Amino acid sequence: MAQTEHPGPAVHAPVAPGRLPLLGHAVQLWREPIAFLESLRTHGDVVRLDIGTWPVHVLTHPDHVNTVLVQQAQRFGRGRIFDRLRPVFGNGLVTTDGDFHRKQRRMIQPAFHRGHIAEYAEVMTRQAEAMSESWTAGQEVSMVTETRRYALSSVAEMIFSGEMSRPAVAEVHRSLPIVLEGMLVRAVMPKSLDRLPIPLNRRFDTAAARLRGIIDQVIAQYGTEPGKGLGDGADDAGAGGQRHDLLSLLLSSVDAETGEKMSPEQVRDEVIAIMFAGTETSATTLAWIFHELGRHPEVEERLHAEVDAVVGRRSVRPEDLARLTYTNSVFQEALRLHSPLLFTRRALVPLTLGGVSIPVGAELAYSPYALHRDPALFPDPGAFDPDRWQGDLNERARTHSYIPFGAGQHKCIGDTFAVAEILTAVATVASRWHLAPAPGVTVREVPAGIPQPSELPMIPVARH
Repeated sequence: MAQTEHPGPAVHAPVAPGRLPLLGHAVQLWREPIAFLESLRTHGDVVRLDIGTWPVHVLTHPDHVNTVLVQQAQRFGRGRIFDRLRPVFGNGLVTTDGDFHRKQRRMIQPAFHRGHIAEYAEVMTRQAEAMSESWTAGQEVSMVTETRRYALSSVAEMIFSGEMSRPAVAEVHRSLPIVLEGMLVRAVMPKSLDRLPIPLNRRFDTAAARLRGIIDQVIAQYGTEPGKGLGDGADDAGAGGQRHDLLSLLLSSVDAETGEKMSPEQVRDEVIAIMFAGTETSATTLAWIFHELGRHPEVEERLHAEVDAVVGRRSVRPEDLARLTYTNSVFQEALRLHSPLLFTRRALVPLTLGGVSIPVGAELAYSPYALHRDPALFPDPGAFDPDRWQGDLNERARTHSYIPFGAGQHKCIGDTFAVAEILTAVATVASRWHLAPAPGVTVREVPAGIPQPSELPMIPVARH
């Protein structure tokens, strides 16, 4: 068992092999980031790597990750990667820390209350049915495109309502994919390169500015026009004509401790953070689920049997999701195999971690992807085995070995939303279609915030 503190004198972390002058380990991270991050566990529980001249202490043991995220979280700040994302997220939950972060979390949490999740689930069902009904039997579809469109449409309808929000929804579909694709590169490349007029920077900066600008416009309009709620035309407004969408909830939220409301700029930053979290993770995980089901017909058969028993041929209801236990196991296993690649924290005080001296200001990193593929934690980690989650999820959480949504004070505030979003889509599609892999296609993992499928063409085959 790894120890957070060490009885002997603290030492420097072992350096990962292959470091080059000036470049450090940047070449390995650029060429094969996934394999490189997985290899670090063989060199120690705390391993140093250098990105250029930027030293990073990578934590490869779940006990140390839990120390940083939960047990001693107050001794760590967000870290460099999150600092580099401020041009997109501003001062949203994704980038902030300390008292301000705690205040924002208090104000946003009610928007993800169980009652609101049930409302959002109705939106998810409608969007999942629209996706499913748009397919033609035997006609190849790109699941990467389909799942991203589903996630974007679900999140956008959850956040905005009314005719005046349609330009914002269109801009989300246009700009958010560009921002998502540029985020990993922007997060790890030197800040001095941000202003170079290269195509990557121009696309990223333009998309980020468009996204922030259109949301500012909608927020300004929300203050002057009455609107409706989450429905598809029916009047869902409550007393006084108030909207029930998430943007309205954020604009009207009041901090119980201070009595303060969020500024329009702060609401914009939180909306962008929620859009990112509800889109990238969900769309990518959903695409991987369909890929794994296509590769494992025995798993798909069991999932179809459960969906038939719970849902049948009607629409998926919010109360169905808790009964889809095997479907949830399939989701957890796909999420384990295809987890976020890298997160960072910054030491606010000097400390010792696993016998390694960590100076104040040092950057620490951990890879949920590598952690979830550690054979010491998950036997036969490369196998897709949903049965490993039967009755095991809570135990995994207690042992800190499974953290797809993070842990502690920075755990994803929308994890329940993401689970509902994914299970709703899986059940809706499974009640209608078998998705067969397109012949002759090799699906590879492409490095990103969450590794993406290189391509994922699949062929819908009607089940009934």
